[in-house]
Amino acid sequence: MSADKQLVESSRIDGLTVRGLDSSQKIPLPSVYSREIMPANRSQIPTPEIALRWPHLHKIADKILPLIDVEVGFLIGYNCPRALVPRDVIPPNEDHEPYGQKTDLGWGILGIVDSSFSESGADAIGLSHRILTYEVPADLCVDDSEGKGCPSVVIHSVRSAVKETINPNTVARMMEIDLSEHKDAVGYSSDDRLFLKKVESGIRFCDDKHYKMPLPFKQSDPKLPNNRSQALHRLYRLKQRFTRDKKYRDDYIKFMRNTIHKGFAEPVPESELELNNGTVWYIPHHGVYHWKRPNKIRVVFDCSANYKGQSLNDRLLQGPDLTNLLTGVLCRFRQDSVAFICDIEQMLFQFRVNSEHRNFLRFLWWSDDNLSGDPIVMGMTVHLFGAVSSPSCASFGLKETANRNEEKYGKDAADFIRHDFYVDDGLKSIASAMKAIDRIDRSMAMCAEGGLRLHKFVSSSREVLAAVPSGSQAKGIQSLDLMFEPLPVETALGVQWCIESDAFRFRITLQDKPLTRGGILSTVSSIYDPLGFAASVILLGKQILQELCRDGLDWDSPLPYSVRPKFLK
Repeated sequence: MSADKQLVESSRIDGLTVRGLDSSQKIPLPSVYSREIMPANRSQIPTPEIALRWPHLHKIADKILPLIDVEVGFLIGYNCPRALVPRDVIPPNEDHEPYGQKTDLGWGILGIVDSSFSESGADAIGLSHRILTYEVPADLCVDDSEGKGCPSVVIHSVRSAVKETINPNTVARMMEIDLSEHKDAVGYSSDDRLFLKKVESGIRFCDDKHYKMPLPFKQSDPKLPNNRSQALHRLYRLKQRFTRDKKYRDDYIKFMRNTIHKGFAEPVPESELELNNGTVWYIPHHGVYHWKRPNKIRVVFDCSANYKGQSLNDRLLQGPDLTNLLTGVLCRFRQDSVAFICDIEQMLFQFRVNSEHRNFLRFLWWSDDNLSGDPIVMGMTVHLFGAVSSPSCASFGLKETANRNEEKYGKDAADFIRHDFYVDDGLKSIASAMKAIDRIDRSMAMCAEGGLRLHKFVSSSREVLAAVPSGSQAKGIQSLDLMFEPLPVETALGVQWCIESDAFRFRITLQDKPLTRGGILSTVSSIYDPLGFAASVILLGKQILQELCRDGLDWDSPLPYSVRPKFLK
């Protein structure tokens, strides 16, 4: 081999398909060659910050991905012109300025953005469009046409020519992709990134030790019709139900009284009652019971109520899914010998809404719960049940509480808050009781810094339970004699946790279901087992169901006599 040539080990990949992060249009690629390290100059990658340097490029700053520390998988060249066809161009104001160019893969910036490049001779090329990629095995990739949570490159076919080159490190990466809970901003849609931008820039810490966030509207100044008449009509329908159902009425009034007493809602000032500038919206509401807790009502605000073709939820950004994976939380809960669970008290209501947005959260109720009087106008002061943006706002606020107080209370306490909560339920296992007590103390103090209260503690260690204040223990624990009485069974994210033996258990109640294909499906589906502990039992039922589906048995047809003994056994 001559001195000016170098042999580079590479792999050929066929059948790749790419699409822009915010686009559903798929572009097939010709054969792609990839190597261990791609010769890509990261200084040539355009960023939102670069777009903001030039006034004519400001409007595409939020459409350019932030620079993330990931490997470049491959470079798309001119042998794939379809991926590089200009669809829109933002011309420069002066000859020396860079310009914006949109392709089917998104926006890029072309040209020299810093005169020091050309003056120093360092790089006269400047910046070019780029694509950040994750290499995802075909059988692990989910094609989401909306782009929520998907990587920039979607692989639809297996690798045809590099099968023999796969090494153990590649397999390890495949397994990590399958189990990883890390959600990177690269995988967010443009709406998700806009949501994060709004809450990150708008979150504030209030004097009452609670965080305050704006409603994340899709547009900065939404205009909505005044739907007071709709809310009034729904309120009178609610009043009619009150006359028929005394328990429903009493539970509803108690919930509303508690909501107003705690400051989650307040009367709208008289000076603002006549506002009619498009910034007023009335939310109808109704009450629901949980089937496992028939005595506890939750009032849900119907932010999807449609009036003249518009609703509040249509104007709000839902935000990215910031919830930790349930299976990951449960697996870590089984990792060490001392386990505990807890709950954040009324988590959603602990995050305030900016005052300028509270007129969008109006509702009608009766003063002093006097149903015979005229309703008055109330306004929610917090992010509420029913708004499509509320779950992501609450999850963001919880993680922000951990991030801002990590230095004061420790990384381990912050990691517990960030990674071991599924919505408002925290599950953790630690090596010893003393370490668990310390972690609980610091986690409670950390949450208190953000106006959040950890309570309903349950633990497999009696020493830990004795150290938790009685008012913060679960109701089933407070009345127990921890020295002599056995610990009860609690529910951990839907799974029955026998605290005394520190084991998950499954109670299979064979209800009187018909011996039909539909009856088998109902029986098999009634067992909630996210970690697959009961798979050896459930899979047998699923196998029978699969056979019936393959044979084309109707949902309500009786089981063949050859199958009945197998299922009953």
